[in-house]
Amino acid sequence: MQSTIKIRGIDDVIAFIDSCPGIKGRAGLIWWLALGGLFLDAFSNSALSAGLGPMTRNLQLAASQVALLTSFASWVAIAFNPIGGWMADRWGRIRPLIIAKFLAVIGALLVVFAPGFEVILVGRFFVGAAYGIDFAIAMAVLAEFTPVRLKSRLNTWQGMWYTAVCSNLLLALLFHSWNVGDAIWRYSVAATAIFGIGILVLQLAFLVESPIWLARKERLADAAKAMTRIYGRPFVAAPVEERLPVLNQAKRGLANVLLIFRGVYLPRTVLAATVQIGQSIQYFAVGWYLPLISAALFGKDFVYATVGALVFNVFGILGGFMSPLIGRKLGLRRASAFGFAAVFVMLLILGLFNGKMPIWVAVIVPSLFILFHSGGPGANGKSLSSLSFRSELRAGANGIIGALGATGAALGLLIFPLFREKYGLETTFLILSVVPLAASIICFAIKWDPTRTTIHPDNEADAPQFGGDEAPAPAFLNPAIEKSQR
Repeated sequence: MQSTIKIRGIDDVIAFIDSCPGIKGRAGLIWWLALGGLFLDAFSNSALSAGLGPMTRNLQLAASQVALLTSFASWVAIAFNPIGGWMADRWGRIRPLIIAKFLAVIGALLVVFAPGFEVILVGRFFVGAAYGIDFAIAMAVLAEFTPVRLKSRLNTWQGMWYTAVCSNLLLALLFHSWNVGDAIWRYSVAATAIFGIGILVLQLAFLVESPIWLARKERLADAAKAMTRIYGRPFVAAPVEERLPVLNQAKRGLANVLLIFRGVYLPRTVLAATVQIGQSIQYFAVGWYLPLISAALFGKDFVYATVGALVFNVFGILGGFMSPLIGRKLGLRRASAFGFAAVFVMLLILGLFNGKMPIWVAVIVPSLFILFHSGGPGANGKSLSSLSFRSELRAGANGIIGALGATGAALGLLIFPLFREKYGLETTFLILSVVPLAASIICFAIKWDPTRTTIHPDNEADAPQFGGDEAPAPAFLNPAIEKSQR
């Protein structure tokens, strides 16, 4: 019979999770179900991508309507990212995740049965709300169930994203074979509703509240019960007199979130936000429109354009599932910096030589764009924000930084069709190349990397807090702090 483990505070919870050899059992199931929610987010966001051309013809949409339709969910996510973070910090991780799945299913059903453009916008509102809430929280859940030595595994979500995109493209080819015509986009969105219901049922059945969040809230009895359910071993809260105090426990909502812009947290916020915004603009301005770009390269036949986009996105799966290894070898910061630099080169090539390249080069360059994006900055913005802050700041930080990323996504989705119509495809690529160039420079300049420090964010004694001394200077302004974080 296993001996009962006494939980004196959050340090004991973290120590046990970090001592685990892997993420197995109920913890592994929770981890993959959180990833499954992110798969649904990607599936929902890319459902219209494969059928965008047929939808444009089917509904006779103008370029401005296409720009609004494709970017609307991201604009909504800007508001709901911080709302999701607030919900998670106040109510816990599980209830908001379930709410997000309900919203995703409602949004998908509205789009499937929409009679016209306006109702589709309403449906995309619900999709954007679900996306904003879910991503802020799911990444926090992944971080709180991952042992410290496996931090870079959070980047697995990027591989799941491209798996979802490729699944949509394969389904689009299947639906095309049914001769459904330009209504094919409704079938893709219907598949989203079906998958959403499935992941909702599984999350309702198996998710357990994060023990780190519970312990951070000084709910040790609940944390012990949660750990017993998750790890299959007996845990019990220590008597009150034996409990350890929680460092830097914050008491106020908005002011608590604003701590991410102070002290040692400021450079982490700048880094994570830079990666998040940069990767969002470059992906949603280029990667999301790959079916249209593929059609421009290989002709407007639906099958050829879809197969071309599928080939490109397979490289996303490869890069996404390689990103944990790349992050472990280079660190999340340097992996982002080098990835942005490589994406900059690919956009330059597309801008300068598109239409002049042999067909095999025309296939390789967009494929490498996706590979470098997914293997580097594509995954790292959300991972950086999830690993750089203590528990009661984590979801809120993900929400704020996620909102900035959603702004980048919305801008990318909005400007690509407008710029393409006004300036042409090649000039649009050249304009967009400025984004990864600037992001790469910033990533090289800031030295913080959560995979290159032994200090757990929940145990930082020098983190900003309420009352007491003023917070330390930002790491990039304080050589002593910067050196200790390398």
